[in-house]
Amino acid sequence: MIFHVITIFPDYFSSPLKYGVIAKAISSGKLEVNLVDLRQFTTDKHRTTDDRPYGGGAGMVMIPGPLSKAIESVKKEKTDLEVILFSPAGRLFNHELAQELAKKKELVLICGRYEGVDQRIIDGYVDMELSIGDYVLTGGEPAAIVVIDAIGRLLPSVLGCDQSAKNDSFATGLLEHPQYTRPRTFMDMDVPQVLLEGNHKEIEKWRRRKSLELTAKRRPDLLKKAKLSAKDIEYLKGIGSKKDEKE
Repeated sequence: MIFHVITIFPDYFSSPLKYGVIAKAISSGKLEVNLVDLRQFTTDKHRTTDDRPYGGGAGMVMIPGPLSKAIESVKKEKTDLEVILFSPAGRLFNHELAQELAKKKELVLICGRYEGVDQRIIDGYVDMELSIGDYVLTGGEPAAIVVIDAIGRLLPSVLGCDQSAKNDSFATGLLEHPQYTRPRTFMDMDVPQVLLEGNHKEIEKWRRRKSLELTAKRRPDLLKKAKLSAKDIEYLKGIGSKKDEKE
């Protein structure tokens, strides 16, 4: 998969892409990140990428000329290529969308700045506006790193164990169960006995119930979309009854 990242700060990506799973995916050729320096497509000596908004108001707007040229330099005659602009008005990024985008061959990520980009770029080029959360960043670069990481790790063989991605929080619709490793006792707290007994059926049952408990407590909104069995629903009702008794 190829990510084409259009940015005025290409050096921003040098450090995050050098470490961990994504770095290994890049070095093995499973993933490619093509950094497109927007300033290379400007025409004035100051390499200007922004200007004052028509109609007045605070802040600056990214001008359409350099962006258009940058996008065209990547698109050429490619058809299976999606252009994404990071924007607070965009579709909220989540695991389901990451899975959807991981099926694409190439993605163009436009890192906006200032008050945003000229609307004509959105109308003429952008396939999807994307938001990584209900907060404001100084630019799209941090969002691009998040998206590259979230999508990149879903690509076949990137994690080394594809089962890891399938069992992640959100992948099953639930938050992941608690994890434990050595030593068995730490700060007077013991590893749950069920994890030490080698009964895989009981371990899976315990993990499923802990996922249900954690999701019900911290992200009950996820339960509305999660695939729940009759046993899951019965267990959740039991959790609710115990909570009511305590109250």
